[in-house]
Amino acid sequence: MSWNSDSLKLLKVLEGFYRPCGGEVLRLAKIARLNKLYLAYLRMVRGPLRDELVREEARYRWFIENMIEVVEALRRLNYALYKFRRPVEHVSVDLDILVDRNGIPRAVATLREHGFRVVVSEPYTVTLERRGFIVDLYTEPSFAWVVYMNGGRLLRDHVEEVEVNSVKMQALTREAEVAVAAAHAIYKEHIVLLIDCLTMWSWLNRKAWSIATDFGVETALKELMKTCDLIKSGLLEAPCKVKPHVILKAYVEKTVKDPVFRATLPNVLNYVASRKTAGRDILNRLTRKSY
Repeated sequence: MSWNSDSLKLLKVLEGFYRPCGGEVLRLAKIARLNKLYLAYLRMVRGPLRDELVREEARYRWFIENMIEVVEALRRLNYALYKFRRPVEHVSVDLDILVDRNGIPRAVATLREHGFRVVVSEPYTVTLERRGFIVDLYTEPSFAWVVYMNGGRLLRDHVEEVEVNSVKMQALTREAEVAVAAAHAIYKEHIVLLIDCLTMWSWLNRKAWSIATDFGVETALKELMKTCDLIKSGLLEAPCKVKPHVILKAYVEKTVKDPVFRATLPNVLNYVASRKTAGRDILNRLTRKSY
C-alpha cells in the first residue's frame, strides 16, 4: 500500500484522520473537486480555505433551494431523484431526475411555467435550464441514445421517500444508487470518481448486488469494485479512467445479455451524426480528467 497516494490522503481527511498542510491543502482541494468531494473536503479543512468554504456552502444552498422548487413542481408526477443520494453532501453540476415516460410532457410544461427553458430534447433525456441551474429529465438511464438500465422498473420498484431540508421527496433507494453509480461510471463516463467508491463502500449489500444483477449491470459493479479496491490500496489515483479493454468487455457482455441495450446500440451512429462537434466531443472525452 502506498501511503503517498493523494486519493488515500483525501479519504483520510474526510474521515478526520489526516490534516493537510502547506501546498498539500490546495493540491488535495483540486483532487477533491475532480472527485465531487469539494464541499466535504472544505468542511474538514476549514481554516486555510475558509473563504472558499463560504462560497461553496452558498453554492450548495443555491442548489438545494432550486432542487426543492423543482421537486415541489413535479410532486404530482411519477418521478425520482437519480444519481443524487451520496454518503456525503456535494454540489452537483445538474439535477438528474427519472420521470415516467408518459409524464415527460407535463414535467416539461410545468418547469417552463417556473421559468425553465428547454436546452436539449433527445430520445431519453430532456435538459432544461434556468439562470445557470440545469435539470436533466430522464426516462431511461442512457448514453448517446443507448439505454443501459430500465428507468420504468427503477421508478416502480426502487424508489422511496426521503427528506431534504424538512421537505419530503421521492428518490432512488441507496441500494439502487449503488447499481446506478457503477453503471454510470463504466458504461457512460468511463471514469471512476472517489465519490462512486464512497457510495459503493457505504451502501453495497446483498440487495444492491441483486439490483445490479436484475438490471444486467453486475459487470459494471464488479469493475467498479476492482477499481475502488486498487484506489484503496494506493495503487491508483482517482479520478481513474477505465481502461479501453475493460469498457469493451463490459459492452460486449451487456450486448449479449441485454436485449434493450442491444436494440438501442445502433443509435450511437445517429447520435454522432447529429452532432456537428462530434470530433471535438470525442477528443474531449479521451483527454478529460473528470466530468
